[in-house]
Amino acid sequence: MTRRLTVVCPGDTASERYALTLEHALRGHPARVRPRMDGSLENQRVLFAVPLDESGVNHGYYDLLAYLRTHPGCLDGSVGGVLVDGPGDLYTKAVGRELVLSASRAGCAFPGRPLVEATGDLRNFTVQAKNAGCSSEEAYRLAAADLTDRVLGFAPPKRHQPKLLVLHASNHRTSNTLALWSRCRERLGKVCEITEIGLRNGTLEDCAGCPYTMCLHFGEKGDCFYGGVMVQEVYPAIRESDAVVLLCPNYNDALSANLTAAINRLTALYRTTPFTDKAVFAIVVSGYSGGDIVARQVVSALNMNKGFWLPPNFCLLETANDAGTAVELPGIEERLSEFTENILRQLVQ
Repeated sequence: MTRRLTVVCPGDTASERYALTLEHALRGHPARVRPRMDGSLENQRVLFAVPLDESGVNHGYYDLLAYLRTHPGCLDGSVGGVLVDGPGDLYTKAVGRELVLSASRAGCAFPGRPLVEATGDLRNFTVQAKNAGCSSEEAYRLAAADLTDRVLGFAPPKRHQPKLLVLHASNHRTSNTLALWSRCRERLGKVCEITEIGLRNGTLEDCAGCPYTMCLHFGEKGDCFYGGVMVQEVYPAIRESDAVVLLCPNYNDALSANLTAAINRLTALYRTTPFTDKAVFAIVVSGYSGGDIVARQVVSALNMNKGFWLPPNFCLLETANDAGTAVELPGIEERLSEFTENILRQLVQ
Protein backbone atom coordinates (compact mmCIF):
# COMPACT_ATOMS: atom_id res chain seq x y z
CA MET A 1 0.00 0.00 0.00
CA THR A 2 1.31 3.43 -0.92
CA ARG A 3 2.08 5.84 1.93
CA ARG A 4 1.45 8.86 -0.26
CA LEU A 5 -1.66 10.71 0.86
CA THR A 6 -4.60 11.30 -1.43
CA VAL A 7 -6.78 14.20 -0.31
CA VAL A 8 -10.37 14.32 -1.59
CA CYS A 9 -11.73 17.87 -1.19
CA PRO A 10 -15.28 18.04 -2.60
CA GLY A 11 -16.99 21.33 -3.37
CA ASP A 12 -15.67 24.86 -3.50
CA THR A 13 -16.87 26.26 -0.17
CA ALA A 14 -13.90 26.75 2.12
CA SER A 15 -12.87 29.22 4.82
CA GLU A 16 -9.37 30.56 5.34
CA ARG A 17 -9.23 28.62 8.61
CA TYR A 18 -9.94 25.37 6.78
CA ALA A 19 -7.35 26.09 4.10
CA LEU A 20 -4.62 26.89 6.65
CA THR A 21 -5.44 23.82 8.73
CA LEU A 22 -5.34 21.52 5.71
CA GLU A 23 -2.02 23.06 4.65
CA HIS A 24 -0.63 22.41 8.14
CA ALA A 25 -1.91 18.82 8.15
CA LEU A 26 -0.20 18.04 4.85
CA ARG A 27 3.11 19.69 5.70
CA GLY A 28 5.96 17.27 5.14
CA HIS A 29 3.76 14.64 3.48
CA PRO A 30 3.69 13.98 -0.27
CA ALA A 31 0.06 14.40 -1.26
CA ARG A 32 -2.17 14.74 -4.27
CA VAL A 33 -5.40 16.68 -3.97
CA ARG A 34 -8.53 15.76 -5.89
CA PRO A 35 -11.78 17.74 -5.97
CA ARG A 36 -13.92 14.63 -6.50
CA MET A 37 -14.01 10.85 -6.66
CA ASP A 38 -13.91 10.10 -10.38
CA GLY A 39 -12.25 6.70 -10.18
CA SER A 40 -11.26 3.98 -7.76
CA LEU A 41 -8.78 4.75 -4.99
CA GLU A 42 -7.79 1.21 -4.05
CA ASN A 43 -4.86 0.62 -1.68
CA GLN A 44 -4.47 4.31 -0.89
CA ARG A 45 -4.17 6.48 2.21
CA VAL A 46 -7.09 8.89 1.87
CA LEU A 47 -8.03 12.06 3.73
CA PHE A 48 -11.57 13.27 3.03
CA ALA A 49 -11.58 17.02 3.69
CA VAL A 50 -15.08 18.50 3.67
CA PRO A 51 -15.77 22.21 4.26
CA LEU A 52 -19.40 23.15 4.95
CA ASP A 53 -21.24 26.40 4.29
CA GLU A 54 -23.50 28.20 6.76
CA SER A 55 -26.35 25.78 6.02
CA GLY A 56 -24.17 22.78 6.82
CA VAL A 57 -24.21 21.71 3.17
CA ASN A 58 -21.54 20.98 0.60
CA HIS A 59 -23.04 19.95 -2.76
CA GLY A 60 -19.81 18.34 -3.90
CA TYR A 61 -19.89 16.18 -0.76
CA TYR A 62 -23.20 14.66 -1.87
CA ASP A 63 -21.67 13.81 -5.22
CA LEU A 64 -18.91 12.05 -3.26
CA LEU A 65 -21.47 10.08 -1.22
CA ALA A 66 -23.30 9.09 -4.38
CA TYR A 67 -20.08 7.78 -5.92
CA LEU A 68 -19.12 5.78 -2.85
CA ARG A 69 -22.57 4.21 -2.57
CA THR A 70 -22.76 3.21 -6.22
CA HIS A 71 -19.21 1.92 -6.64
CA PRO A 72 -18.68 -0.97 -4.21
CA GLY A 73 -15.02 -1.78 -3.77
CA CYS A 74 -13.75 1.58 -5.03
CA LEU A 75 -11.78 1.98 -1.78
CA ASP A 76 -10.70 -1.64 -1.30
CA GLY A 77 -7.50 -1.88 0.74
CA SER A 78 -7.48 1.83 1.59
CA VAL A 79 -7.21 3.56 4.97
CA GLY A 80 -9.06 6.81 5.54
CA GLY A 81 -9.57 9.81 7.78
CA VAL A 82 -12.08 12.67 7.72
CA LEU A 83 -11.70 16.41 8.29
CA VAL A 84 -14.93 18.46 8.46
CA ASP A 85 -14.97 22.24 8.97
CA GLY A 86 -18.18 24.18 9.46
CA PRO A 87 -19.14 27.75 10.42
CA GLY A 88 -21.81 26.68 12.93
CA ASP A 89 -22.27 24.34 15.89
CA LEU A 90 -24.19 21.68 13.97
CA TYR A 91 -23.83 19.08 11.20
CA THR A 92 -20.05 18.45 11.30
CA LYS A 93 -20.25 15.13 13.14
CA ALA A 94 -23.35 14.05 11.20
CA VAL A 95 -21.45 14.57 7.94
CA GLY A 96 -18.40 12.75 9.30
CA ARG A 97 -20.16 9.59 10.44
CA GLU A 98 -22.30 9.43 7.30
CA LEU A 99 -19.16 9.64 5.18
CA VAL A 100 -17.31 7.02 7.23
CA LEU A 101 -20.19 4.53 6.94
CA SER A 102 -20.39 4.96 3.16
CA ALA A 103 -16.60 4.74 2.75
CA SER A 104 -16.48 1.61 4.93
CA ARG A 105 -19.07 -0.04 2.72
CA ALA A 106 -16.90 0.92 -0.26
CA GLY A 107 -13.95 -0.97 1.23
CA CYS A 108 -12.11 1.61 3.37
CA ALA A 109 -10.70 0.98 6.85
CA PHE A 110 -10.48 3.71 9.48
CA PRO A 111 -8.20 3.97 12.52
CA GLY A 112 -9.73 4.89 15.85
CA ARG A 113 -10.84 8.52 16.14
CA PRO A 114 -10.76 9.13 12.37
CA LEU A 115 -12.75 12.38 12.48
CA VAL A 116 -11.41 15.86 13.14
CA GLU A 117 -14.32 18.30 13.18
CA ALA A 118 -14.20 22.03 13.60
CA THR A 119 -17.33 23.85 14.68
CA GLY A 120 -17.76 27.57 14.12
CA ASP A 121 -16.25 28.89 17.35
CA LEU A 122 -13.96 25.86 17.86
CA ARG A 123 -15.50 25.35 21.29
CA ASN A 124 -15.16 21.60 20.71
CA PHE A 125 -11.38 22.07 21.04
CA THR A 126 -11.54 23.76 24.45
CA VAL A 127 -10.27 20.74 26.42
CA GLN A 128 -7.60 19.82 23.86
CA ALA A 129 -6.35 23.41 23.82
CA LYS A 130 -6.18 23.49 27.62
CA ASN A 131 -4.29 20.19 27.77
CA ALA A 132 -1.80 21.31 25.10
CA GLY A 133 -1.42 24.83 26.49
CA CYS A 134 -2.32 26.47 23.20
CA SER A 135 -5.16 28.28 21.44
CA SER A 136 -8.18 26.47 20.03
CA GLU A 137 -6.99 27.27 16.50
CA GLU A 138 -3.61 25.66 17.19
CA ALA A 139 -5.27 22.65 18.83
CA TYR A 140 -7.36 22.21 15.68
CA ARG A 141 -4.26 22.28 13.48
CA LEU A 142 -2.44 19.84 15.76
CA ALA A 143 -5.40 17.44 15.64
CA ALA A 144 -5.51 17.59 11.84
CA ALA A 145 -1.77 16.90 11.60
CA ASP A 146 -2.09 14.01 14.06
CA LEU A 147 -4.92 12.53 12.01
CA THR A 148 -2.78 12.65 8.87
CA ASP A 149 0.06 10.87 10.66
CA ARG A 150 -2.27 8.17 11.98
CA VAL A 151 -3.88 7.55 8.59
CA LEU A 152 -0.46 7.20 6.99
CA GLY A 153 0.87 4.95 9.74
CA PHE A 154 -2.13 2.72 10.44
CA ALA A 155 -1.65 -1.04 10.12
CA PRO A 156 -4.56 -3.25 11.26
CA PRO A 157 -3.30 -5.84 13.78
CA LYS A 158 -3.77 -9.52 12.92
CA ARG A 159 -3.73 -12.66 15.07
CA HIS A 160 -3.45 -16.39 14.43
CA GLN A 161 -6.56 -16.98 16.56
CA PRO A 162 -8.36 -13.69 17.18
CA LYS A 163 -10.60 -13.27 20.18
CA LEU A 164 -14.12 -11.98 19.48
CA LEU A 165 -16.39 -10.48 22.11
CA VAL A 166 -20.06 -10.55 21.12
CA LEU A 167 -22.42 -8.20 22.99
CA HIS A 168 -26.20 -8.41 22.72
CA ALA A 169 -29.36 -7.74 24.69
CA SER A 170 -31.76 -9.95 22.72
CA ASN A 171 -33.98 -12.96 23.35
CA HIS A 172 -32.59 -16.16 21.84
CA ARG A 173 -36.08 -17.46 21.10
CA THR A 174 -37.35 -14.53 19.06
CA SER A 175 -34.36 -12.46 17.90
CA ASN A 176 -33.60 -12.29 14.19
CA THR A 177 -30.29 -10.63 15.03
CA LEU A 178 -29.19 -13.54 17.23
CA ALA A 179 -30.36 -16.00 14.59
CA LEU A 180 -28.06 -14.41 12.02
CA TRP A 181 -25.20 -14.34 14.51
CA SER A 182 -25.63 -18.07 15.20
CA ARG A 183 -25.04 -18.72 11.49
CA CYS A 184 -21.96 -16.50 11.63
CA ARG A 185 -20.65 -18.30 14.70
CA GLU A 186 -20.83 -21.62 12.88
CA ARG A 187 -18.49 -20.17 10.27
CA LEU A 188 -16.11 -18.43 12.71
CA GLY A 189 -15.91 -20.85 15.63
CA LYS A 190 -13.13 -23.01 14.23
CA VAL A 191 -10.79 -20.05 13.74
CA CYS A 192 -11.74 -17.51 16.40
CA GLU A 193 -12.05 -17.69 20.17
CA ILE A 194 -15.55 -16.36 20.84
CA THR A 195 -17.06 -14.96 24.04
CA GLU A 196 -20.73 -13.98 24.15
CA ILE A 197 -22.19 -11.76 26.86
CA GLY A 198 -25.91 -11.10 27.09
CA LEU A 199 -26.89 -7.81 28.68
CA ARG A 200 -30.59 -8.56 28.79
CA ASN A 201 -31.03 -10.02 32.27
CA GLY A 202 -30.54 -8.09 35.47
CA THR A 203 -29.97 -4.40 35.90
CA LEU A 204 -27.37 -2.59 33.80
CA GLU A 205 -26.85 0.87 35.23
CA ASP A 206 -26.20 3.54 32.61
CA CYS A 207 -23.34 5.99 32.99
CA ALA A 208 -24.34 8.92 35.18
CA GLY A 209 -21.44 11.16 34.20
CA CYS A 210 -19.22 10.90 37.26
CA PRO A 211 -16.58 13.63 37.64
CA TYR A 212 -13.50 12.97 35.52
CA THR A 213 -11.23 12.33 38.51
CA MET A 214 -13.65 9.79 40.00
CA CYS A 215 -14.04 7.99 36.65
CA LEU A 216 -10.25 7.94 36.24
CA HIS A 217 -9.79 6.64 39.79
CA PHE A 218 -12.07 3.67 39.21
CA GLY A 219 -10.74 3.12 35.68
CA GLU A 220 -7.18 2.82 36.95
CA LYS A 221 -8.35 -0.14 39.03
CA GLY A 222 -10.27 -1.67 36.12
CA ASP A 223 -13.47 -0.74 37.88
CA CYS A 224 -16.46 1.56 37.63
CA PHE A 225 -18.49 3.18 40.39
CA TYR A 226 -21.60 1.20 39.38
CA GLY A 227 -19.91 -2.23 39.16
CA GLY A 228 -22.14 -5.09 37.99
CA VAL A 229 -21.85 -7.10 34.79
CA MET A 230 -19.79 -4.41 33.08
CA VAL A 231 -16.96 -4.69 35.62
CA GLN A 232 -17.30 -8.40 36.30
CA GLU A 233 -17.62 -9.65 32.71
CA VAL A 234 -17.46 -6.99 29.99
CA TYR A 235 -14.31 -5.11 31.07
CA PRO A 236 -12.13 -8.24 31.31
CA ALA A 237 -13.50 -9.51 27.99
CA ILE A 238 -12.85 -6.18 26.28
CA ARG A 239 -9.24 -6.19 27.49
CA GLU A 240 -8.67 -9.66 26.07
CA SER A 241 -10.55 -9.18 22.80
CA ASP A 242 -9.22 -8.35 19.35
CA ALA A 243 -12.67 -7.34 18.10
CA VAL A 244 -16.13 -6.57 19.42
CA VAL A 245 -19.23 -7.67 17.51
CA LEU A 246 -22.39 -5.76 18.42
CA LEU A 247 -25.75 -7.42 17.70
CA CYS A 248 -28.12 -4.52 17.08
CA PRO A 249 -31.83 -5.00 16.48
CA ASN A 250 -33.34 -1.74 15.26
CA TYR A 251 -36.52 -1.05 17.15
CA ASN A 252 -36.71 2.75 17.16
CA ASP A 253 -33.90 3.82 14.81
CA ALA A 254 -31.48 3.62 17.73
CA LEU A 255 -29.19 1.23 19.54
CA SER A 256 -31.05 -0.65 22.25
CA ALA A 257 -30.98 0.80 25.76
CA ASN A 258 -28.73 -1.91 27.23
CA LEU A 259 -26.18 -1.68 24.40
CA THR A 260 -26.16 2.11 24.72
CA ALA A 261 -25.63 1.84 28.48
CA ALA A 262 -22.78 -0.65 27.94
CA ILE A 263 -21.04 1.69 25.48
CA ASN A 264 -21.46 4.62 27.87
CA ARG A 265 -20.02 2.56 30.71
CA LEU A 266 -16.88 1.81 28.67
CA THR A 267 -15.70 5.33 29.49
CA ALA A 268 -14.07 4.31 32.77
CA LEU A 269 -12.10 1.54 31.05
CA TYR A 270 -11.26 3.83 28.12
CA ARG A 271 -9.57 6.25 30.53
CA THR A 272 -6.79 3.71 31.12
CA THR A 273 -7.02 1.12 28.34
CA PRO A 274 -6.50 2.10 24.68
CA PHE A 275 -8.85 0.43 22.22
CA THR A 276 -6.88 1.34 19.09
CA ASP A 277 -5.90 -2.28 18.35
CA LYS A 278 -9.48 -3.57 18.69
CA ALA A 279 -11.89 -3.74 15.76
CA VAL A 280 -15.65 -3.27 15.83
CA PHE A 281 -18.19 -5.18 13.74
CA ALA A 282 -21.98 -5.09 13.85
CA ILE A 283 -25.04 -7.00 12.71
CA VAL A 284 -28.02 -4.67 12.36
CA VAL A 285 -31.51 -6.02 11.67
CA SER A 286 -34.42 -3.63 11.10
CA GLY A 287 -38.06 -4.55 11.11
CA TYR A 288 -38.88 -2.01 8.42
CA SER A 289 -36.00 0.38 7.56
CA GLY A 290 -33.31 2.58 9.08
CA GLY A 291 -30.46 0.13 9.58
CA ASP A 292 -28.01 2.72 8.31
CA ILE A 293 -29.04 5.05 11.16
CA VAL A 294 -28.07 2.43 13.74
CA ALA A 295 -24.84 1.61 11.88
CA ARG A 296 -23.86 5.30 12.00
CA GLN A 297 -24.40 5.24 15.76
CA VAL A 298 -21.95 2.35 16.04
CA VAL A 299 -19.47 4.35 13.97
CA SER A 300 -19.73 7.47 16.10
CA ALA A 301 -19.88 5.70 19.49
CA LEU A 302 -17.14 3.10 19.16
CA ASN A 303 -14.94 4.21 16.26
CA MET A 304 -15.05 8.01 16.56
CA ASN A 305 -15.52 8.29 20.31
CA LYS A 306 -13.98 5.22 21.96
CA GLY A 307 -11.24 4.68 19.38
CA PHE A 308 -11.92 1.15 18.08
CA TRP A 309 -10.62 0.77 14.53
CA LEU A 310 -13.26 0.28 11.86
CA PRO A 311 -12.72 -2.47 9.27
CA PRO A 312 -14.04 -2.15 5.73
CA ASN A 313 -17.59 -3.49 5.41
CA PHE A 314 -17.80 -3.71 9.19
CA CYS A 315 -21.58 -4.17 9.33
CA LEU A 316 -24.17 -6.58 8.02
CA LEU A 317 -27.43 -4.68 7.39
CA GLU A 318 -30.63 -6.71 6.95
CA THR A 319 -34.38 -6.09 7.07
CA ALA A 320 -36.63 -8.74 8.64
CA ASN A 321 -39.72 -8.39 10.80
CA ASP A 322 -41.31 -11.61 12.07
CA ALA A 323 -39.18 -13.94 14.19
CA GLY A 324 -37.24 -16.42 12.08
CA THR A 325 -37.57 -14.58 8.78
CA ALA A 326 -34.02 -13.17 8.73
CA VAL A 327 -32.47 -16.59 8.03
CA GLU A 328 -34.91 -17.07 5.14
CA LEU A 329 -34.12 -13.85 3.28
CA PRO A 330 -33.15 -14.30 -0.38
CA GLY A 331 -29.37 -14.53 -0.71
CA ILE A 332 -28.79 -14.42 3.05
CA GLU A 333 -26.36 -17.35 3.11
CA GLU A 334 -24.11 -15.65 0.57
CA ARG A 335 -24.18 -12.38 2.53
CA LEU A 336 -23.43 -14.21 5.79
CA SER A 337 -20.49 -15.93 4.13
CA GLU A 338 -19.18 -12.61 2.79
CA PHE A 339 -19.54 -11.00 6.23
CA THR A 340 -17.75 -13.77 8.13
CA GLU A 341 -15.04 -14.11 5.49
CA ASN A 342 -14.41 -10.38 5.81
CA ILE A 343 -14.06 -10.71 9.60
CA LEU A 344 -11.44 -13.41 9.13
CA ARG A 345 -9.69 -11.46 6.37
CA GLN A 346 -9.40 -8.40 8.61
CA LEU A 347 -8.32 -10.18 11.81
CA VAL A 348 -6.51 -13.41 10.98
CA GLN A 349 -2.82 -13.49 10.19
